Amino acid sequence: MDYYRDTVTDKSWQTLQALRHEYDFVLIGGWAVWLYTHQLKSKDIDIIVSMESLVKIKEKFTVTKNNRLSKYEAIVDEIQIDIYVPFWSKLGLPAEDIMALSHNIGGFRVPQPEILVILKQIAYGARSGSSKGYKDMLDIMSLLRLPEFDWRLYCIHAKKTKKELISSLSDIISHTTQLPELNLNAHHFSKLKKEWLNALKK
Repeated sequence: MDYYRDTVTDKSWQTLQALRHEYDFVLIGGWAVWLYTHQLKSKDIDIIVSMESLVKIKEKFTVTKNNRLSKYEAIVDEIQIDIYVPFWSKLGLPAEDIMALSHNIGGFRVPQPEILVILKQIAYGARSGSSKGYKDMLDIMSLLRLPEFDWRLYCIHAKKTKKELISSLSDIISHTTQLPELNLNAHHFSKLKKEWLNALKK
């Protein structure tokens, strides 16, 4: 299922594939979620790179520095690329820690799903009520459905990051009734909600 138009997500995916062959990075954001869930594709690209890789990217593309949001930005084939770097970018978790907690999936380095949920929660908190915020919520829910999702590991990292994240996730789960975008009707989702809320209480 697609949240954005196919033409947009196809171009974004092609751009991402091209970047993968030229640069080293850790993929975060919607595309990282998609690699785990294969649910909702993304239109923007979010990556964490070393300063060395950033220099290489700057050699080929026009990159601007966004001091307010502590990131670099580039437009490649009309696709927005947000570039984060260690020891400067503010993602809620240190970028260098996210890189260390990443592994290979589908030819990309991506954070563990528990880390991705935390990153998505932080993004959701900044833009809830918007279409991007709704997409963040859908991405969170799709990650929670993964059989390998480790609730204990999530709680450990969430407490280290921001204690309110656990209660925040509980609120997000509790206030959602159905997820047609993820092919979840109210009955099915109700069963999942009980499982998830119980897992958070343990």
